This record gives sequence, C-alpha cells and structure tokens, in this order.
Amino acid sequence: MRLNFLDSLYARPGPYASVYVDTSRDIDDPDKAIELRRRHARSDLIELGADPATAGASADAVGTDADLPGRHGQALFVTHGELVLTEELPQPPPVDKTGYALLPDAMPLALQHAPDIPYAVALLTRVEPKDSDTASGDLQVELQTGRWPSSSVAPRALTHRRLPIHQWHQEAGRLAGELTHLMDLGHADTFVVCGDTWARGVLVNRLPAPVRNRVATVPGNGQDVETGRALLEPQLAGLFRDRLSAHDRDRLESFAAQRARHPAGEGLSATVAALQRGQADALVVNYPAEEWPPLCIGTAPDQIALSAADLQTFGATGHEKQPADAALLYAAVTTGAELIVVAREKTPLEDGIGVLLRY
Repeated sequence: MRLNFLDSLYARPGPYASVYVDTSRDIDDPDKAIELRRRHARSDLIELGADPATAGASADAVGTDADLPGRHGQALFVTHGELVLTEELPQPPPVDKTGYALLPDAMPLALQHAPDIPYAVALLTRVEPKDSDTASGDLQVELQTGRWPSSSVAPRALTHRRLPIHQWHQEAGRLAGELTHLMDLGHADTFVVCGDTWARGVLVNRLPAPVRNRVATVPGNGQDVETGRALLEPQLAGLFRDRLSAHDRDRLESFAAQRARHPAGEGLSATVAALQRGQADALVVNYPAEEWPPLCIGTAPDQIALSAADLQTFGATGHEKQPADAALLYAAVTTGAELIVVAREKTPLEDGIGVLLRY
C-alpha cells in the first residue's frame, strides 16, 4: 500500500494533535454524543499540553462528517492551530483517543486504509415497463470505482445510466472497453458485478479473458446501502475480507522470497536498520499490531534508532523519543517506503514486523 495520502502530515513540523473519535450516526441522539466527544477532545488535548488554538481546531473538526450515515469514525491531525488532515474511518476506534506529540499518531489511520484494494462495481437493474404495450422495459446501470475499505465512507461519484433493454448489447460492448482500460491502468484489481442475470452475462461475455478472470459476482440489489456510503458496501466487505491488493500480493511474494534466502529483513531491529540506510522498500506489519518500545529520532528521516547512543553514530546532535509506530511510519513515508498489512495467523513475523529491502 502506497502511503502518499499521508504526505501532508510530514510536510510541516509538529507538534501534532492526533484525534481518533467515534462519530457514528446509528445511535440515539448522535449530535449530543458527538458534542460530548468534542468537549472531551478539547480538554484532553489541553491537559496533554496542546496550545489553545490547536485544541480548539481539533475539537471544532469533530463531527464535521455529519452527512455520513451509519457506523464510522474520524481521524484528525492539527498542528499550530491548523487542521492538516481529516479522514473518515470505516470503523470507529474502540475508544476515543487523543495524543499530542512531535509526530502525528498516524498508524491507526494507515491500518484502516489497508488492504487498499482498487475495484470497479456495476449494479444492473431491470426496470419493468409501466405500459403493457412497451416491449421489454429499461436497464438501469450504476457504476462506481473505489479503493476498499476507505471508499465505504468516502465513496467516489456514482454514474447512472438508463437505456432500453434492446440497446444493452451495444452499450455493454462500450462499457466492457471502459472497464478493460480501467483495469489495464491498474485502477481496479477486481470488477464486481451485481443484478440482473441476463444483463450480467451479456457484459461479462464482452470482456477479454484476462479481465473476465477478475470478475466477482455478488448477490443483492444495492438497496441495503444508505446514501453517502459505497455502492454494494455489505457485499464488498464480504468479498474483500482477508484479501490483499494485487500490488501488495506481489510485494509480499517478494518478501517471502527474500525471507527464504536470509532472515535479515525480519524484526524491529532489522526494520530500523533498513530505514537508517534508506533500503526499506516496504514495511510488512502484522495485524493486530504489536506494541513496540519507543524509538529515538533525529531531524532527518533516516535518523531513527533503537536508542539515543545508536542515533549519535549518524551524526544526530539531538534526539526525541517517540512511540515506535509513529516513528516507523514517519520514516517510511519520508523515505518512500510502502506498508503491507498482513494477518498474524497467515504470516507471523518476529516482533510483528519485517521489511522488504530495496537493494
């Protein structure tokens, strides 16, 4: 998973207020609950040492996702009184969490972006004619692309088309060409299709064989998704559970081959060493994430170490001790490394972390 969505967090110096809050709308009187969370976020940040402007900007942003229905959360990052990044979370945090430190606490957000699977979905619905003299009715076509699971709470625009049934053969050919181009560009790993059986068959048969092999058919009619959520969200959740994107599968295979040759890329110490040398192509992290001891960082992205004494060997004149997950993610983003999140039971790692080496 590429981490460019976090670039803005490291473009300016901290300290950062980091807030993770449940802003779900599927409860009684959600506005009252969110107002309470807003007050707690402000007071907690003041208690942690945040300046009033930063605490106020953080609290003011809590609940600004009121248009999003259902169960979800928010991640907010503020520095020097300015809101730098806010994102909706597909799953609310188990408990609300606030932090104030030199580095943003962005690992929980990154983990909620995984597996970051690009996909395209089509829902085909036959609309029966109201007039008995009309021959065959219309076909309603709804199309959407996204990256799972973040698209569940930040869906892209939904395209609607409606056409007479007898025109579907011709339209399906054009649509198949669009989908093939999308998948050739890497903007979709999977094409998810749902709805009328005959219309599905016509469309899938017009896809080239390599694309047909990446088609997934799911049941349903799309009516069980609220406005503002991803099209076919429940079906996508089941389809993509415990899966990786094609990009991450390739990277994990490379890591497995590297691991078979030598174990130098596994464990916290090996990962830190690779980041120090700028040799980390991707961090491989087990989920649920492990608790690591704090790390020391300097002023440059590659100045990261297990201890202050180790950091001094890189010429660092000073150091800050930071939570390990925040420091590792900072070093990964600023040195161009990626993140691969894998279930512990499928790929157990020493210390719950490994590194795919760049060289």
